[in-house]
Amino acid sequence: MSNYNERYHCNGCGKYHEELPMSYGGPFPDYVYDIPSKEQEDRIEMYDDLCIIDDEYYFIRGCIELPVMEGKDSFIWDVWVSLSEANFNKTIEYWDAEGREEELEPMFGWLSTSLPCYPETINLKTMVHTRPAGVAPYIELEPTEHPLALEQRNGISKDRIKQIAEELCQQDEQN
Repeated sequence: MSNYNERYHCNGCGKYHEELPMSYGGPFPDYVYDIPSKEQEDRIEMYDDLCIIDDEYYFIRGCIELPVMEGKDSFIWDVWVSLSEANFNKTIEYWDAEGREEELEPMFGWLSTSLPCYPETINLKTMVHTRPAGVAPYIELEPTEHPLALEQRNGISKDRIKQIAEELCQQDEQN
């Protein structure tokens, strides 16, 4: 049983929730939002975990995992990372391959998701670590002093996770 199924009062919306959310993410790389909606169908090739914009920009969905200090679980940000065309094509080549995690070296990418509750995260340097087929890549942030990178290295507290949940809940209430 997770330590996080306890009810908590959310200061963001004023309600009680059954458990603390342990994962958030966005459906697209943030660059999609820069493209006018009437042009998106022609310019964006979108799949569940892959995206190509203008046949020139390549993205993969992965997970930034933050170890939770008070337990064995991880808090996960589901994010998009840009890849070079060569690394994107290599990823496609091995997409369903058994043992692909042994074949593909970590690949450089730029974080392409602006995460709330942090200073700007777009264009943080990352390494994309391929995992077994069917498992989203692990996204490792460059070890900087950015708060997200620090939480990935040092862990995130349950109180910080609650703070994120409340802030996101409050944003949802305003939209």
